[in-house]
Amino acid sequence: MLDCLLTTQYLKRPLEHSMSKIRLGILGAGHLGKIHLKLSLELKTEFDVIGFYDPDKEKEKEAIEQFNVKAFDSMEALVDASDAVSIVTPTLSHYECATYALRNGKHIFIEKPVTHTVDEAKKLVDLAHEAKVKVQVGHIERFNPAFASVKDHFDQVMFVETHRLSQFNPRGTDVSVVLDLMIHDIDIVLSVVKANLRKTSASGVAVISDTPDICNARLEFDNGCVANLTASRISLKNMRKSRFFQKNAYISVDFLEKKSELVRLEDADASNPFAITIDPENGKEPKQLSFEKPDIQDTNALLEELKAFAESIKNDTKPVVTIEDGYQAIQVANQILEQLSYSNSIFAA
Repeated sequence: MLDCLLTTQYLKRPLEHSMSKIRLGILGAGHLGKIHLKLSLELKTEFDVIGFYDPDKEKEKEAIEQFNVKAFDSMEALVDASDAVSIVTPTLSHYECATYALRNGKHIFIEKPVTHTVDEAKKLVDLAHEAKVKVQVGHIERFNPAFASVKDHFDQVMFVETHRLSQFNPRGTDVSVVLDLMIHDIDIVLSVVKANLRKTSASGVAVISDTPDICNARLEFDNGCVANLTASRISLKNMRKSRFFQKNAYISVDFLEKKSELVRLEDADASNPFAITIDPENGKEPKQLSFEKPDIQDTNALLEELKAFAESIKNDTKPVVTIEDGYQAIQVANQILEQLSYSNSIFAA
């Protein structure tokens, strides 16, 4: 974990948004941190990557050899030299690192989950507003090209079913499967269901690690929408599929294979003899099913995330995934974890 110390100094003045290149520093040079380094270096018109900091000397050595970038001696030194910071550290250190950066007036990109606790996330929301800087949370599936191809077709979604299954990987087991995997789908659901969450229920079990490795959650919203979410990190195969149902339409998204499909119920068109026609036989006009598979460009979602982060800074616009979005996702994730703790305590009694 990075030794990110809080600072007691006053908030510094936010940076000007008219900069041609953003001086970007990266906290963390682990597996994902190296990906951030690689892609940020590719975005030559957006970022001037000034370097990185990681207290692990082996990771530091690997990153220097691979990317030929500067390694800073401390988190404070890196933040002070940057306009913006990517926080790609273990979740438990997100809050401390983000707090230091925000108190020093830096824009931040912070990987999901935004923090380890709801209280920490709420404090970051308040601090970000006070600092008047851009904060983007790394809910990467918002930038998945399969989801991007259908996101404008969601309209009063009333039922959602998601499956996010992964083969076991020791990396990421510092948090439960809810914060590791399910939080992706929590964020997606909250982004398409425009209603308040009314009720949460969940069940799950720890199989390999000390925290739940498999979980099923049910989210019920004020408008009647229900979302069933399943996440597992002990599966034999990988799967990342979501299905959305709304009036006269069904939308499926395969986040892993980057495929999507729209099925719509429309007024019958007599000129199309091959259409599947449905006759309600109740005096209503017949309907027909239309099938559409959008053309999807195989873009790099993380690269698109970083581009969007840069654009929000340069253009002084709202980030695609805001600090409030990250806060709401961690709130729901925490509610699910509380349900798991309650269920497990009953069975243990």
